[in-house]
Amino acid sequence: MRTPNLDLLARSGTLLRRHYAQSAPCGPGRASLYTGMYQMNHRVVGNGTPLDHRFDNLARAARRAGYQPALFGYTDQGIDPKMADGPTDPRLSTYEGVLPGFVAELELVAEQEPWLRWLAARGHDLPSAERALSTEPLRPAELGISAFLTDRLLEWLRSREGPWFAHASYLRPHPPYAAAGHWSEAYDPDDVADPVAAPDRPMPPAGNLADLRAPTDPAALRGVRAQYYGMISDVDEQLGRLWATLQELGMWDDTFVLVTSDHGEQLGDQGTLGKGGPFEASYRVPGIVRDPRHRAGQGTVVDAFTENIDVMPTLCDAMGVEVPAQCDGLPLSAFLAGQDPPWWRDAAHWEYDWRWEKILFGPHDWPWDRRLERQNLAVVRTDSLAYVQYGNGDWRCFDLAADPSWRAEVDDPGRVLAAAQSMLSWRAVHADRHLADMLLVDGGVGRVPTS
Repeated sequence: MRTPNLDLLARSGTLLRRHYAQSAPCGPGRASLYTGMYQMNHRVVGNGTPLDHRFDNLARAARRAGYQPALFGYTDQGIDPKMADGPTDPRLSTYEGVLPGFVAELELVAEQEPWLRWLAARGHDLPSAERALSTEPLRPAELGISAFLTDRLLEWLRSREGPWFAHASYLRPHPPYAAAGHWSEAYDPDDVADPVAAPDRPMPPAGNLADLRAPTDPAALRGVRAQYYGMISDVDEQLGRLWATLQELGMWDDTFVLVTSDHGEQLGDQGTLGKGGPFEASYRVPGIVRDPRHRAGQGTVVDAFTENIDVMPTLCDAMGVEVPAQCDGLPLSAFLAGQDPPWWRDAAHWEYDWRWEKILFGPHDWPWDRRLERQNLAVVRTDSLAYVQYGNGDWRCFDLAADPSWRAEVDDPGRVLAAAQSMLSWRAVHADRHLADMLLVDGGVGRVPTS
């Protein structure tokens, strides 16, 4: 895969080689990214679960630091019903709300209306966003949705005077698997790597979204993977335009840059497409940070486990505001300065909850059927194993030292018990601490909540 501009950022910044999202699909994954919290605390379990308004987030933190944070794209955060304008508020019918604190300079949700209008003005009048996205290979990449977002972002940057904060939230890479313009032909399907096979023993069910079957025809699956690679290279080219503009405007050495994703993509691994379930492909994501203030960290590679819940604490620290007491994550600041903190975590964690599928499609007796509360899983992934605990009591444990593709299962009861105990300890350590780390002594000491 060719990503020269991400490579350039990694060479001039800090590459987080083992970086993980905390949940899927988009709404839950972004809730962790924006709040610094594990799913077990923010409780956004599906696309459409409201994000509690009481939670702090990175946009609000930016405002405390004196910025007016701008959004280009989308955040997929549903409104807290307490904040709605009555039962007819249209925001109660969509999960594609804007995270509180952001100013939406370009909002690309649902039907992608700004992009469709822009295409129509250029002679490409299309009936829907689905049609526009699926036919991207038929038009020049310069008319693609990724290029459109970048055009608006660069226009905005050229009008800036003084400090700024921008969230560029690209849809791609994302289904439909159709790269824009020449990027749809950039990768020969015969050259792409084969997916990871499923474990020999069937996994417990994890909802329909986690069981979207990949094409069984090898040639068709390679075609899907080639299109996905093309979408990645397309976004990489757009980031190259951004880097060049920052340099042109004299901003490159004054801009903190962080690149990551809300979740991964199975892309045929374990025989599935999309995101969800327990496997690493749905949660391992890019992680690159460039802090121009710290030359010691530039060009370094971090092999420790880092997580998207670390993003908000890192940005808070960089902006000079207190890290909120709600945050489960930790500032990456030591790594960015070229240090290796001895107290860092020794595992990555993620969660997946599919109760929302039953809420939408039934059958169930909601909200009194408490069996829905057991339709979830949590994963702890260390150097040597991955332990999956299901809410209904099922579990699986994989020996990653023997086979990093999650196909060798652990048969030592002692190792399984230690992994289960590790997960229990993780949950105990990260239970809601909103006021727990403060004592009412001498006017309040400890980790005082900021919101």
